[in-house]
Amino acid sequence: MTERDGLERRGLLGALGGGVIAGIAGCLGGDDEDDDSQAQVYEPTMEGVEEGPVEFGDDDSCAVCNMSVQEYFGGRGQLVHENGLGATFESPGCLFAYIASSTPDSPITGAWTVDRRTGDLIDATEAHFVLITDKEAADDPMGIDPRPYADREDAVAFLEEWDAEDLNPEEDIIVGLDEVDLEIASIYRGSRLPDE
Repeated sequence: MTERDGLERRGLLGALGGGVIAGIAGCLGGDDEDDDSQAQVYEPTMEGVEEGPVEFGDDDSCAVCNMSVQEYFGGRGQLVHENGLGATFESPGCLFAYIASSTPDSPITGAWTVDRRTGDLIDATEAHFVLITDKEAADDPMGIDPRPYADREDAVAFLEEWDAEDLNPEEDIIVGLDEVDLEIASIYRGSRLPDE
């Protein structure tokens, strides 16, 4: 391991161990107490989806940031609503923003994302997401994104690679999709979410 690797790992640990609150506060922005903004409701981008996942098309764009899902294929995802509408995402951070801030008329019946280790499309409702918060240590094109893994052991192994033995993966460092709320989503897409 090089000295730079050690510094990056220490930076990640510092951000994960103590910087989550600061990161959330920075992403939320503004402290205007009179702000009556409502949560952004993102619109589905696909119609007629009986079940998923479906093959990504060349024209699919992210329901949150409107970027092409083909541009950032390493982290793309999708979900399906009970009414046959669906949405695609160019990254797990955008999936988080959609789930945490949308209040669609139809419940979500399935969601998928790409496993960070294998590159395979996996069930996002069963995935284990490592909450990455250090912009310097992350190598994600969109800045920082949660890292999804199908197997919890892979998520823990990722943390161990970053000398995370003094961190407890059971405490908010690895979360399931059902735990994602506006506070967590704001770490990744705070500029696309309402101020609290």
